[in-house]
Amino acid sequence: MFRSRRASLIQQLWRHRCVAPGLDESHGPLKPAAHALFKKLKDQELELLLQAVASKGAGESGCVWVEPRGSKLGLPASLLLCRLYRWPDLRHPHELKRLSFCKSAGAEGTIQCCNPHHLSRLTIPETPLPPYGKISPFAPHLKGPPSILDNNCRGWQDTTLSRRSLRDGYWCKLAYWEYRLRVGRLYPVHEDYVNVFFDLPASSGFCLGQLPSRNRCQAVQRTRAKIGQGLLLSREANGIWAYNRSDHPVFVCSPTLGAPPASSGPIVQKILPGYSIKVFDYERAGNLVPGWPGSNDGPYDTHAVRISFTKGWGPHYSRRFITSCPCWMEVLLNTPR
Repeated sequence: MFRSRRASLIQQLWRHRCVAPGLDESHGPLKPAAHALFKKLKDQELELLLQAVASKGAGESGCVWVEPRGSKLGLPASLLLCRLYRWPDLRHPHELKRLSFCKSAGAEGTIQCCNPHHLSRLTIPETPLPPYGKISPFAPHLKGPPSILDNNCRGWQDTTLSRRSLRDGYWCKLAYWEYRLRVGRLYPVHEDYVNVFFDLPASSGFCLGQLPSRNRCQAVQRTRAKIGQGLLLSREANGIWAYNRSDHPVFVCSPTLGAPPASSGPIVQKILPGYSIKVFDYERAGNLVPGWPGSNDGPYDTHAVRISFTKGWGPHYSRRFITSCPCWMEVLLNTPR
């Protein structure tokens, strides 16, 4: 009975694998390595792993512990399972980042968590960071703010909320916007990480689906329906990280992400589903000069991060300004430590 239950778990785990287009993994080199790993896991770990991969990370799955020795392929267990269930093209462990809620994050020991949904794939910035020193988050050659009329921003209103209103004890507050309208109250964050989602079963955090608003247009309703599991924001030792948990890309703008050459504002970085990026760097923030008012996207707080769900903005998109995006959010950070 116990053997049949264990064999059933292993069969179900193998059926949930992610097969790359045009590649039949069932006869590939991953199968013996995966089955060897499954045999090393206890029944409880097999059940936790099955729960995680069956829900695709939607549930609050626990850690799956295993000794950090290589598999038959010479791959770490976490890398093997991430290739099996999430990214068949993954090649190196340095492409991965462990999420902050994982109990083995930042810890070294004889066992480690190999739950593939406790890891994210790192987003590579599209442009190099500016040199060190006192820098502006905008193009260094600009002598002053561009004309609002020249940028067709007539009627623009400041959406940035003052950080001076933040009370001690909150490392950030979240503001949710639909176009130019802020919806709901500011959401204070006390814990080291927070989930922001539209509909995420058995989870806690900032639920955008519960925020009421009158006369939502169809564009907002369509975008809200795509937020799904949303994103995870975490405060870590080296800065603030964002992990895209949804099935659609999110777009982020932060002064510490740098600015492309000949640009009048910071870059807008695309984060694909399953990927994460450091959206704010405390060390780099200390070298930033305050953003001047009247930039392309309005007055910019050097300790604020802007995130748009599913829709990008900027010179490479049809929407030039974030206030033209149906659903977006500001992360208003307290003064760095």
